[in-house]
Amino acid sequence: MISSLRIENFALIDSANIKFDSGFTVITGETGSGKSILLNALNLILGERANFSVIGNKGDKSFVEAELNIAKFGLEEFFTSNELDYFDNTIVRREISKSGRSRAFINDTPVQLSVLKAFSSQLIHIHSQYNTLELKDLSFQLKVLDVLANTSEMNLNYQREYAKYVFSKKAINDKKRTLEDSLSQADYNEFQLQELTALHLNDVDYDKTQIEVTKAENSDEIRQGFSSILQVLQGTDSITERITELISSLSKSVEFDSSLSEFKSRLETISVELNDIVDDSEQGARKVEFDPRKLDELISKIDNYNRILVKHRVNSQEELVTVFESLASSSISLTELKNDILNLESSLLVDYEKLSNLADELHQKRSTATNDIQNSIKKELGELKLENTELIFSLSKNTELNTTGISHLEILFSPNIGVDPVPVHQAASGGELSRVMLALQSLMSSKVKLRSMLFDEIDTGVSGDVAQKMGITLSKMGRGMQVIAITHLPQVAAKGTQHLKVIKKIIDGQTLSSVLELSSEERIKETARLMSGDQINDAAIENAKALMQ
Repeated sequence: MISSLRIENFALIDSANIKFDSGFTVITGETGSGKSILLNALNLILGERANFSVIGNKGDKSFVEAELNIAKFGLEEFFTSNELDYFDNTIVRREISKSGRSRAFINDTPVQLSVLKAFSSQLIHIHSQYNTLELKDLSFQLKVLDVLANTSEMNLNYQREYAKYVFSKKAINDKKRTLEDSLSQADYNEFQLQELTALHLNDVDYDKTQIEVTKAENSDEIRQGFSSILQVLQGTDSITERITELISSLSKSVEFDSSLSEFKSRLETISVELNDIVDDSEQGARKVEFDPRKLDELISKIDNYNRILVKHRVNSQEELVTVFESLASSSISLTELKNDILNLESSLLVDYEKLSNLADELHQKRSTATNDIQNSIKKELGELKLENTELIFSLSKNTELNTTGISHLEILFSPNIGVDPVPVHQAASGGELSRVMLALQSLMSSKVKLRSMLFDEIDTGVSGDVAQKMGITLSKMGRGMQVIAITHLPQVAAKGTQHLKVIKKIIDGQTLSSVLELSSEERIKETARLMSGDQINDAAIENAKALMQ
């Protein structure tokens, strides 16, 4: 609950420190006195966007601070998960400056607005005339049904599963788009892969093949080289013959000079080497016999290899192997992607079946609860002078699953016996809508753990005995939770256990608003003023006392 609200330099309020009771608090004041300022201040505490035009003239900064009693509300885990210090009496502060900066704090620790909003929304709910219009929204109607049917948790569980299903479906569609894009290149990639496969890159050494082609193309020159070797070493008066003769001559002389023996030995080594050269040259000459058809095949193979090198803009066989592996991997990935899509689609069918069962179960529980809900609402509406009014929860099934299941709800309204029900937004007047919404809020407050609820002129469009009944309903709600109502009706104001009044004054040429807590005597006078205006007479005082009893 809200223990206190402190406001500094905010709109027409220079400074205010408002204490709130735990029961039913009413706030009154003349039109334009500044009641909406309190609402705007609480909206800041709830993490709503800041309107920097509300900063007053007292400085460059405004701040709103609320003390919230959160004992026994089980919020310790929230503080732990957000690394905040927990206190039973927690301080929430919001600061805004003319420079456009906005800061939020929980127990003096700076927090993001999303964290502030997540925290405050668990403690405070503001119901305004705008929220009454929400009753005409079909999605809001379904939220009301889930609260009253105790199916909110089941709906949240369904929504989590539905979100997973939608995510999986999107993932499949993304993969399908990837596959479609890939398939447009698949044929060409396959053609390139076949080209590279035909090269047998892992079996053929194209550098060696190029050498073979070069040899074949220059076979005459090679053959001539071998012939020259043989002619010099084997022809008439050849080198080998002359060395042989020299060795023979030295054989006779070595007896007389031992140094000639070394020369003889060296010449013999040369002779052996030259004879080996002759033998190798003869073999080499015999090998220089190329088949023209084989040469044509080799040239064709090399030309094809060079063409593919240029095509893929690479310079070596190793780089071409890398291209091949990449294309092969792409082909494998495409197959894996197809299989992946098939597997995901199969899983999605299973998920859809589970989701459909959850939706059916949720719809059944909603449907089962509608009769009791309608009876409870009829009783509440009777207490608000709408005895013959019916609110019918018309529930049917959609053809497809959506974020809230398979249920389609439309709340129908019948103001009187014998009048056919029609959609509530087509029939109910503003006053009727306010009472219908109050009846729903009264029932909902008993179902959910609402800590504090502020009603902003929910009594608009009603008067007399109806206003009296609304005051009683709000007072009854205040017995189980903190209820704050901004009102202009004496019948509602009289039922409060605490009465605050917003007063506007002109001080030193400035219009300022302040908030006062009224005593018992002051409450009587304020209630009388709401009935008769500024001219308060004895009859109004007596009527005010009667209302407050």
